[in-house]
Amino acid sequence: MTQSEAHLSRSLRNRHIQLIALGGTIGVGLFLGSAQAIHNAGPALLLSYLAGGIVIFFIMRALGELLTYRPVAGSFATYADEFCGPFAGFITGWSYWFNWVVSVMAETTAIGIYVRFWIPWMPQWLPPLIVLIVLYGANLVAVRMFGELEFWFALIKVVAIMALILAGLGVIFFHFGDFGSQASFTNLWTHGGFLPFGTLGVLLTLQIVMFAYSGVELIGVTAGEAENPAVVLPRATNGIIFRILLFYLGALIVIMALVPWNQLSPDTSPFVFVFQKLGIPAAASIINAVVITAAASSCNSGIFSTGRMLYSLACRGQSPRVFASVNRQNVPAAAIHASAAIMLIGVFLNYEVPKHVFTWVTSIVLIGTLLPWGMIMAAHLGYRRAVREGRAAGSTFRMPGAPVVNYLVIAFLLFVTAMLWLQPDTRVALYVAPFWFGLLALGYFLGVKPQAVRSAS
Repeated sequence: MTQSEAHLSRSLRNRHIQLIALGGTIGVGLFLGSAQAIHNAGPALLLSYLAGGIVIFFIMRALGELLTYRPVAGSFATYADEFCGPFAGFITGWSYWFNWVVSVMAETTAIGIYVRFWIPWMPQWLPPLIVLIVLYGANLVAVRMFGELEFWFALIKVVAIMALILAGLGVIFFHFGDFGSQASFTNLWTHGGFLPFGTLGVLLTLQIVMFAYSGVELIGVTAGEAENPAVVLPRATNGIIFRILLFYLGALIVIMALVPWNQLSPDTSPFVFVFQKLGIPAAASIINAVVITAAASSCNSGIFSTGRMLYSLACRGQSPRVFASVNRQNVPAAAIHASAAIMLIGVFLNYEVPKHVFTWVTSIVLIGTLLPWGMIMAAHLGYRRAVREGRAAGSTFRMPGAPVVNYLVIAFLLFVTAMLWLQPDTRVALYVAPFWFGLLALGYFLGVKPQAVRSAS
């Protein structure tokens, strides 16, 4: 650990890390994105979530092994720098920073849209501005403030999903309410079969599924501020696969068992539909509030992670040195200031082009997510090689299946990237990616001093 990183405060407790990891796997992708995914694949969507969940499990186990080796802020960019070279660390860190900046723009835009469900006359740009200011202020106070906010944000999402699962199981087994006569697990295979659109339908949902899982790697960014990383981080990592099975697969199985998949609208959240049919008062408003909470949680995580990533890059000489400083609360305030300032572009876009901004900013998020995941697997390969050669200490928390699993996961991520070309809405990401990576390459070779990088590692 560098001297600069020691200035960060290890104030995130076990419950904070556990809920941050949990909150990272539950977001708008599940509450809203699942509607279109069900429409595209039918019950076979479960296969996409299962396949994606297995891949995420191995990514997180690889990250967990690296974290127990050296728990630092900006972890996977630091590991990419150490085991794949300075340029790999540079593009990983800056791409992850850019990914979260764009994600915050998307999530604050979503909040602006959702608030208008209750207040139709409110300008779409105002809620994003308010949320950004409030969360920006909270992140400047102390890292524990971030942890507390994320704890409660995640808890709200968990309660909503558990309520749906438990109420749905009650209907399936006891046949009461509006769903009682048709609720059955046989709905998963009796309406056009389990694979109504074939294998291609499943493959076309992989982009939606992997986008829904984005954010799960956030526990790696918290590593430099966890109270007891050797105990807390492996525990949070091991819980990932259980949470995926319970909250994603469990909720989707219950939803498609309660009502045939072909009766769900691609334009309406299946959670809203089910809660309304279950007779929950003000179901639409409740889910709307939950989705706003999920979006606010993502914004909170975005401000936190972008600040830590800029800080980590600065400690390695890969971003302006001013970002390597911390304030009296041991928070990288300068890095947070800069990140939040860029996020204000989202507010401007909501003012100028409110109808197009959400589509524009979400089209490139997945690319910025897939790169760090792939780099985690590549860095893990380098780490294992370093352990064999005696250049790095081994970890007792090991990822199973290496190195074969590493190559399989990287191949899967490349396949998902290629699938983006098949649909016009996602193809935009492949247009933006070469420009972004070209810009990073230019910035690295013109502005980064290799000797500064090595000395900061």
